Amino acid sequence: MGSANGRKSIFITGAASGMGLETAQLFNQKGWFVGGYDVNAEGLKKLEAELGAENCVTRRLDVTDKKDYEQALAEFGAATGGKMDILFNNAGIGAGGFFDEQPFEDVLRVVNVNFIGVLNGIHSAIGLLKATPNSMCFTTSSSSATYGMPGIAVYSATKHAVKGLTEALSIEFRRHGVRAADVLPGLIDTPILPPGAAANAPKEGIFRAIPPVEVAKTVWEAYGSDKLHWYVPPELVELDKAAGNTPELVREQLATTGPIADMLKLAEEAAKAG
Repeated sequence: MGSANGRKSIFITGAASGMGLETAQLFNQKGWFVGGYDVNAEGLKKLEAELGAENCVTRRLDVTDKKDYEQALAEFGAATGGKMDILFNNAGIGAGGFFDEQPFEDVLRVVNVNFIGVLNGIHSAIGLLKATPNSMCFTTSSSSATYGMPGIAVYSATKHAVKGLTEALSIEFRRHGVRAADVLPGLIDTPILPPGAAANAPKEGIFRAIPPVEVAKTVWEAYGSDKLHWYVPPELVELDKAAGNTPELVREQLATTGPIADMLKLAEEAAKAG
């Protein structure tokens, strides 16, 4: 296990692939000490080999297990002298389909990873963040936190919860000198997407496919800022504004035009044929 030796440090969940992996690579290039955590142990081995054992600590972590999380944080703190500059709550899973057709165990699994896992991380890491000047608690929300998205209703709900939690903690944590912010990515080309989703995405517009490195760059930029919500791509802020100002209009647009409407239409046709 490496040691920070005075370097700034970042603790990343979901670090074995996608946005987490890109963030680990970028911060390593910037000279930071990286803590990489995931349920994908094989992916973590590759990450450690790439970054160099002296520049990181990696460990299998189930974010839904608070005791496991606390142990991982204790090990990270031992390597950083009790400091943590950024907690990046990035681990997440998705489950597509209509809510009423999903097994309830799948529903709970999404809630446990995407929201309970975030609660576990922040509640367990606040001591390290409080001990570090200018530290930041940064969490992956989603463009689906702008308006509840059909087909991923529970995923969308967990990301709304993350966004609301971030807003509240950005005020509460001021008394500790700790910042809280989140990123709301759109369609990011990562393993969480269904096969072919990125290839079939629009070439332009807010739901175009975005490479995960863009989120990593956003984490880096956010550390030097007091901005609360980060949208990738930036145009997603307009959807957030519209959802707040005219939710009924957004509802009708989602239900009648675009890829979501197409999905709903296909599902209705399949139900009639079935």
